[in-house]
Formats: sequence, structure tokens, C-alpha cells
Amino acid sequence: MADQGLTDDAAAAACKDGNPVTKDFMMQQTMLRVKDPVKSLHFYTGILGMTLLQKFDFPSMRFSLYFLGYEDKKEIPVDVKERTAWTFSRRATIELTHNWGSETDESQSYHNGNSDPRGFGHIGIAVPDVYAACKIFEEQGVTFVKKPDDGKMKGLAFIQDPDGYWIEILSPNTMMSITS
Repeated sequence: MADQGLTDDAAAAACKDGNPVTKDFMMQQTMLRVKDPVKSLHFYTGILGMTLLQKFDFPSMRFSLYFLGYEDKKEIPVDVKERTAWTFSRRATIELTHNWGSETDESQSYHNGNSDPRGFGHIGIAVPDVYAACKIFEEQGVTFVKKPDDGKMKGLAFIQDPDGYWIEILSPNTMMSITS
């Protein structure tokens, strides 16, 4: 097994049905620590097109949380209690965590998980056309880890956010050709 992944049968055998209580569970958020919220908010909203769903400040602990996702701004409730429940009912959001003062700390940086010791790898964003998205990213000066025609896996790209986290850019309609 060390020289190859699990066979399809072995992968299926390793998976078990969850307790029935898990039927209503969902992937709600991935948290990323960010050094400078202005740069990160610009990147995730202005470049990736996400919407700021809600911001929470914790003055006594000196940090803020910014929840972003692909939602229509017009659907965000105005009432804070409703907005909070709505925010935490969205699927696959990004939670940006900013520890106050990190933006001015020259020595502060976050490990992106793609250098040793390896861990977290990337988040993935599905787009209709990887090449069109990458053209826009290039025009906006986004850092590329991999362009769509680089390497063996053609048709997908990896970019970096302001903190160096990797973001895979993929098109659902072309993934079959990449994975086969």
C-alpha cells in the first residue's frame, strides 16, 4: 500500500455508514489564519468573488473572524440574530481569523501546510472555465503555484492567497479528464 493508494474496493471497505444522527451534518467552514485582513478580504472578495457574510470581533481576546462564501448579498439577513444563524447554515464557507496586530509584525507568517512538515494542503474553488479564471488572476497579479498547462495534470491551476495558502482552481466539467 505504501507504493500506491488504496484500491477502489479497499477504499469502499474502509468507509462505514455514519450514525443516523449524522444525516443532517454538513461541511460548514474551513478556518485560515490571516496576517492582514485588508489584503485577505480583497483577495477573497475582489479576486475570488466571495461575499463577506458576517464579521465577529472579540476585543478581550484581540481577534476578529470574517466568514465568506459564495452567497447573494441580497439574501443576507439584516437582523444580527437571523444573520448569525444564516451564516452558520451556509455550506463550505471560509473563516478568516485575524489576530490583531499581526499585520504590523514583520516576523509573523503562517505555515501553509505545503512545505515540511506537511499537513493542510489547499482549498478548492470550482469555476466554469479554468483558463478564463486564470487570465483574470494573471491580470490581477495573483501568485501561481501551477498554471493550467504546467505539469502532468492539465486543466487545473493552483494560486496563492496573501498568506501563501494554496487554492486549487478547477472546473467540474473537466475533472474526469484530469483524474483518469
